Amino acid sequence: MSQSQPLKHEEMLTVEIEGPLAILTMNRPNKRNAMCDELLDALDAFFSKPSEGLRAVVLTGTAGHFCSGLDLSEHVARDAEGTMRHSRNWHRVMDAIQFSGLPVVSAMFGAVIGGGLELAASTHVRIAEPSTIFQLPEGRRGIYVGGGASVRIGRILGADRMCEMMLTGRKYNADEGLALGLTHYSVGEGEALELAKKLALKIAKNAQLSNFMMIQAISRISDMPRSDGLFTESLAAAVSQTSADAEEGLKAFLEKRPPKFR
Repeated sequence: MSQSQPLKHEEMLTVEIEGPLAILTMNRPNKRNAMCDELLDALDAFFSKPSEGLRAVVLTGTAGHFCSGLDLSEHVARDAEGTMRHSRNWHRVMDAIQFSGLPVVSAMFGAVIGGGLELAASTHVRIAEPSTIFQLPEGRRGIYVGGGASVRIGRILGADRMCEMMLTGRKYNADEGLALGLTHYSVGEGEALELAKKLALKIAKNAQLSNFMMIQAISRISDMPRSDGLFTESLAAAVSQTSADAEEGLKAFLEKRPPKFR
C-alpha cells in the first residue's frame, strides 16, 4: 500500500513509500522535469536525511520524461565565482545521491539530457524505455557541463567518446545507451517503473551493510592505485564478513532458506 510522505518541495518532487522503498518522482511536467534549484534542493533534502526503515529508492519522472537537464529559462546570470559555487553545489547533491547509502534505481524515459543524464549517472541501477534520449547538448548552448558529467559520464563512456558526444550533440537511444553503459537495462514502453520497483525490492533484501559497502567502496576503489584498492577491498570484506548479517547469510545458505537480515 502506498503512502505519501509530504516534503517541503512536494510540488517539485513527490515521494511515495511502498514498504522498504521510496518512489521519488520529479514533477515538473510542463518543463519536461527540467532541473531548477528548488528541485535540486528537494532531492538534497531527501538524500541528506533519508527516512528510517528505507532500504532502496526508485527515481523517475512524469509526463513522458525523466529529466531534460538544467532549466535554461530560469538561468541566473552569475560571475565566474557564482558559477563555480553553483556547479559545486550540484556536485555535492549528486554525491549525496550516490553515497547516501541507499541504492537508487532510475526508471528512465523521454529526455535524459544534460543535467538529467548527470543525475541518472549518480544512481546505481538505470533502466531505459524506447523513448529515452541520452544527450549532452551543452556545446550548442555555449556552456560546459557542471553537474559532474566530466567524471561520472566520462568514466562510463571514456573521455574520447564523451568528447565526441559533446562536440557533435549526438543523441543515443535506449539500446545504444545499453551498449555504452548509460543504462543497464533496455525495456519496452511503460515497463521501466515496474522493473525498477522489482529490482529495488530485490536489492532491499540484501544485507544493508553489504549494500552500503558496494555503494561506498566500489567507485572509490576505481579511483585508487591498484595496491590501495586491494587493501580497501580487504577492509570492506573484514567489516562485512564479521557482521551479524554475514553470520545469518551463511547459516541461511547451509539451512537452505532465505536469510533474515537486520
